[in-house]
Amino acid sequence: MFTPDYRNLQKAAQNIECERFPLYEHIIAPSMAEAILGRRFADLINGDFADKKEYFRLFCEFFQKMGYDTISYEASSRGTLIDGGALDCHKKGVIQTWEDFERYPFDEIPVIYRQRYDEYFRALAEALPAGMKAVGGVGNGVFELIQDLVGYMDLCYMSADDPELYAALFARIGKMSLTIWKDFMKMHADSFCVLRFGDDLGFKSNTLISAEDIRTHVIPQYKPIIDLVHSYQKPFLLHSCGNVFPVMEDLIAAGIDAKHSNEDQIAPFPVWVERYGDRIGNFGGIDTDAICRLSKPEMKEYITEVVAKSKGHGGFAFGSGNSIPHYVPVEQFLNMNEIIRELRGE
Repeated sequence: MFTPDYRNLQKAAQNIECERFPLYEHIIAPSMAEAILGRRFADLINGDFADKKEYFRLFCEFFQKMGYDTISYEASSRGTLIDGGALDCHKKGVIQTWEDFERYPFDEIPVIYRQRYDEYFRALAEALPAGMKAVGGVGNGVFELIQDLVGYMDLCYMSADDPELYAALFARIGKMSLTIWKDFMKMHADSFCVLRFGDDLGFKSNTLISAEDIRTHVIPQYKPIIDLVHSYQKPFLLHSCGNVFPVMEDLIAAGIDAKHSNEDQIAPFPVWVERYGDRIGNFGGIDTDAICRLSKPEMKEYITEVVAKSKGHGGFAFGSGNSIPHYVPVEQFLNMNEIIRELRGE
């Protein structure tokens, strides 16, 4: 059985190139783990504490079997928003006016988060095998949380129609997020070697809101959370999809230690390591689309080239440029995993 050493992933996030470069995935669908382990266990996450602990034990077993030093896990703060869902459920956002803003129960969300997820994090802590820790924490950044309460289009209108409300939303949700993170770190930081959240700021050709708005309203809400993570002597990893090149220098200045997510249509992974590898760790590698469609020989050529170009450019961890969702064929995931581990000399 593979012997995990979470310090490899932690070093990569601290921009230290490891002799055995680590594997990393932002998300792996539990159905992939079920298929590879040959047993059904995903529904255990919805059970009691013993069931949750068994879920994490088996999910950790999968990560260890596949050669990972860490398990990826975060609990979504979006999932605790009262009347959320505007981001992806095609519903009108609950906050559209100052009156909506003033009556929204922001102070209740950290309490709901702790009550809902404390048992999950405790079960994870008890299930971690020797040498393995988690990467993750409190899921979702301030931009995704705001979209879930307002809606993307209405948020864009608000930026022009009521800039004071627009600014107040970022500040208030940033404060709420920091409260959640403070509680989480106090209770569960020991289980994690790298902390992260995901906040998709871009699409293929640009950022989703102006770079200036990200500098003015989004990144200032990131910084207290990044500083909090650093106060625990742990690195912070930002997962953000899309073309975020216009604000990368600002994100680095705010203190992120590492960045994940790459898509070949925006820029292949070697572009990220060449541009930023002297300052931050870079996580990613192979476009998720390529995992799905390339033959094994084609995939081997692709991965070999990416790894070769990544070496010598600081800490990096290799995996998909986004995630391993349920639609990725099991054989294709196994092909990727086998190729990477061969390149590591296993």
